[in-house]
Amino acid sequence: MPDYKYNEQVDIENIKKLRTMLSELPAFFKDFFRGIEPRTQSRTQIAYAYDIKIFLQFLLEENPSIKKSYTDLTDIPISVLESLTVTDIEEYMEYLKYRDTDGKKISNKENAIKRKISTLKSVFKYFYRTEKLSENIMERVQLPKLHSKEIIRLDIDEVAMMIDEAENGEGLSDRQRAYHGKTKVRDVALLSLLLGTGIRVSECVGLDISDVDFKNNGILIHRKGGKDVTIYFSDEVKEALQNYYDERVLILEESGHEGAFFLSIQNKRLSVRSVENLVKKYAKIISPLKKITPHKLRSTYGTNLYKETGDIYLVADVLGHSDVNTTKKHYAAIEDDRRRSARNVVKLREK
Repeated sequence: MPDYKYNEQVDIENIKKLRTMLSELPAFFKDFFRGIEPRTQSRTQIAYAYDIKIFLQFLLEENPSIKKSYTDLTDIPISVLESLTVTDIEEYMEYLKYRDTDGKKISNKENAIKRKISTLKSVFKYFYRTEKLSENIMERVQLPKLHSKEIIRLDIDEVAMMIDEAENGEGLSDRQRAYHGKTKVRDVALLSLLLGTGIRVSECVGLDISDVDFKNNGILIHRKGGKDVTIYFSDEVKEALQNYYDERVLILEESGHEGAFFLSIQNKRLSVRSVENLVKKYAKIISPLKKITPHKLRSTYGTNLYKETGDIYLVADVLGHSDVNTTKKHYAAIEDDRRRSARNVVKLREK
């Protein structure tokens, strides 16, 4: 059985944070979060709470009638949602593009605006369904159109260069090189796992020693939505993981971090932020013009797997996409290349 101590701890911390955020919102929103709780993860609920707070702050600051009637977010009644129009929501979308909040200049791109409006759609849909609102104006609000952009990923030679850099540290600064000797085996193992399986960074840092099966080249991960999945890795990844494991079992972890597979220099479970910084450090050396994150390593693996197999359903399954259309959207350019390359395969007449 997998050890969920790490995931449970993250959930507990998220629940505490969400409760704090809910105390800053009108009381009626507790019904909404209670309603979505069975179907959403705690971190998704935190994102919803953040989006709702921004919307309510906009109403207090920019809507004359609401600004005149209420002074605090918690004072706003649900009747305010009933009084809003499509124009109010469109003004909010315009506001989201750029705003100055407490001296901070904040801008949102299309994706971020769409997410915030999607949150409002969920809110209005819930209160309309539970008969707290007589009308759902969000049904008439159109989401902003997203312009497709090129997906950033590592080229195949850059994958090898990144692992080589983690191994030899030639491009590191003197300060970075001072720590490199202590972390290089771990860094090679971690990058090999991310690039060789496409797992999420949260799944990587949540990995325990008991989740790694060297006999069958597999790791047991706890996926979004609570699903347990075994992901298999290559012999090349196995070698990197085994090298680190041989060091790892000799390390005594700090209290509360027992059993964690990847440890920091302080002998604590690696955090998501630490992995992000680690990836950024090596990526800047081998590909300075690309903004490479752990998620981009996931895209890199998906790309390489699709190029090798041509099986979009396999890619979706391995990456843990619940909807294959999500996968297709990410790898549309490769599909187009495959279609183009197939144009001369079928011969009509032999020459």
